Amino acid sequence: MEGVYEIKILNASNRDLLKISQDRSLGLSVREMLRIQGYFKKEGRNPTDIELEAFAQSWSEHSCYKTSKPILERTVFRINAPQNICVISEDAGVVDFNEDYAYVVALESHNHPSALDPYGGAATGVGGILRDVVCMGAQPLALTDSLFFGPLDYPEDKIPAGVKHPNFLFRGVVSGIADYGNRVGIPTVSGMVYFDKGYVGNCLVNVGCIGMVKKDRIARSRVGNSGDVYIMAGGKTGRDGIHGVTFASAELDEKSEERDIPAVQLGYAIMKEPLIHACLEVNEKGLLTGMKDFGGGGLSCVASEMAHAGGKGARINLDRVMLKADGLAPWEIWVSESQERMMLSVKPENVDRVLEIFDFWDVPAVCVGDVNDTQRIRADYRGKTVLDLNLNFLIKGARYEREYKIVEKEEREETFSMPDLNKIIPEILNSRQIGSRESVIRRYDHEVRGNTILSPMQGLINKQSHGDSSVIKPLRDSYRGLAITTDVNPGLSGFNPYWGAASAVEEVVRNLVAVNSTPHSLADCLNFGNPEKPERLGEFVRCCEGLHFAANSFGIPFVSGNVSFYNESSGGAIKPTPTLLGVGIVRDVRKAVSSDLKKGGNPVYLIGGTMKELGGSEYYRILGLNAGISPKVNPEWTKKNMRSLLKAMDLSLVRSCHDLSNGGLLVAMTEMAFGGDLGLEMDLTSLPDLRTDIKLFSESNGRWLVEVDAKKEEEFRSVVSANKVGTVTKEKEIRISDTKTRLTFELDELRRRWNSAI
Repeated sequence: MEGVYEIKILNASNRDLLKISQDRSLGLSVREMLRIQGYFKKEGRNPTDIELEAFAQSWSEHSCYKTSKPILERTVFRINAPQNICVISEDAGVVDFNEDYAYVVALESHNHPSALDPYGGAATGVGGILRDVVCMGAQPLALTDSLFFGPLDYPEDKIPAGVKHPNFLFRGVVSGIADYGNRVGIPTVSGMVYFDKGYVGNCLVNVGCIGMVKKDRIARSRVGNSGDVYIMAGGKTGRDGIHGVTFASAELDEKSEERDIPAVQLGYAIMKEPLIHACLEVNEKGLLTGMKDFGGGGLSCVASEMAHAGGKGARINLDRVMLKADGLAPWEIWVSESQERMMLSVKPENVDRVLEIFDFWDVPAVCVGDVNDTQRIRADYRGKTVLDLNLNFLIKGARYEREYKIVEKEEREETFSMPDLNKIIPEILNSRQIGSRESVIRRYDHEVRGNTILSPMQGLINKQSHGDSSVIKPLRDSYRGLAITTDVNPGLSGFNPYWGAASAVEEVVRNLVAVNSTPHSLADCLNFGNPEKPERLGEFVRCCEGLHFAANSFGIPFVSGNVSFYNESSGGAIKPTPTLLGVGIVRDVRKAVSSDLKKGGNPVYLIGGTMKELGGSEYYRILGLNAGISPKVNPEWTKKNMRSLLKAMDLSLVRSCHDLSNGGLLVAMTEMAFGGDLGLEMDLTSLPDLRTDIKLFSESNGRWLVEVDAKKEEEFRSVVSANKVGTVTKEKEIRISDTKTRLTFELDELRRRWNSAI
């Protein structure tokens, strides 16, 4: 048949099978090709090219988690945390908000596309995460972005062949996220930017979305009944995004630019907003039986997965698919990952009403197939069947227990003389990991839609500083809110994958509590190197175990997630990067607490214990020390302090709060001072008997720095166990005293160093 080819695999040798996979960029191993060969021997025929492409999509690491799922099932899927609504197996997690509403959470990676086309790759990452939330029937409310690049000043002559400079990637990614999110009208309220030479060969772009849905209007990513009609709505199908998931399931190399650029999708933000409106309207009117977005694997995955999830089969007519250009082969139509597309399943009697609504919103929509009881997926082209596969074998075909190797690092402290703190403190504030992210944050609209109560930057106008979490008010008639934060410290997870991952969970908890919210749910985006290398997979195993330990101890479930493997190039693998998105419940947004100091004369207290835990810290990185003890997590201590701090906040005893994380006490207190444009008189003698630099730069977990209302200090002390470490001053200076140390810094000079880091 014209445009469709039979691939002769029935009598092919192992070498021939591998060559077929390589020549067609299928990403299938010999082992997988042999299984497919066995399947078609039972069918009594050779496959068509489109059928082989279908297996390549469904069996890719990106689509089916064939390596990670067994490990996830032993760890992050086994959190003891009761939730009335918690859907982890679909496109996004759905979690209770109140009696009538649920919030929806999704977090995804768009790493490889962004490494080749930073602007388009990042933009389509935002588009994809919006669709993940919409297909649950939810209105998107907020976006997050967690970004990881090589140093912006990395020497040109050291950039590996085929790799773009970090500065180019950084600027392109930020622009792509800003332009897409701003055009669609969804605020970007949380994120992080991290720079390390480990990301030179493979940047990371992790995007998240939070939405809100009425509980009686939650949509499902599956078909309803036999006879339902498949309606394909939104953008047209083209050659962009061909082999997107197989591209994401392989290492980058110097030929990726030329070979894989067609795998990068092209975003179309102007189509997205009316598409969202139309999808939500047909769902609100109860006209759908199911809805799913076109993500990885395109039509191949969306049509197959919806039918399989509903226990049904389906038939698709490829001639009805709207195309961007003439001449697309059937297999290209089947696997294209062109953006802004949604698939709906609709009862026959509702088809006309659905099409009318999409026409009203000026969004193209067309019937492309129907649901049946065959439990097979079939595709027709020009009157003939070109694909006919058993869905159970297609969807559940690949799962591995790969060999892994855990390398335990001996942790030890080094003896060294304390450096000149007058020099090291400005240097830390000017470092790329600590310095102000305002130049990035201001590219995003974080207040569109009018729901944002606390923004990413907090404090006086033109003096604002980093906050711990953003707070949004999702419902017009309720003061109940959501706190949102994104966290991971690759310095810690790279130093010790287990405790680094556990620390990421603990930091989420601290950041959510810091704004007066109760930690409620987590989403993860687990970014690692090649899982076929035992040491890389060992890092993944240890991170998952650390995530499980901490999340299970705090009783916070992972409600959604993503695994991104093969983040590796000729320059090596990235650091283990388990990015987290945390959501907390704010009982009353009017009592949300920001990070900026409020008034001279108020006392400042440190909650939590400070220990000599500097392994992976920013202080040791600047000193060039690859040693130290990694920060540990003690959930019981943290939960006790968390409860008392939240009680103090509800009693309005706390004026400002900031958690201690990267950079330790020094960074927390200076950021609070920057935001309030006030000074601090700090006395560290009440802290444990440690050297001054350890007190200032330790990154021990479980700590908050709080400003207390001076008139309510005694009441605060009766509620919270904490050490008084300072006083807010009207003089714009940071003064630090310890047993043998006296330091004074002009606030404006420290701010200048902090602001000029990026």
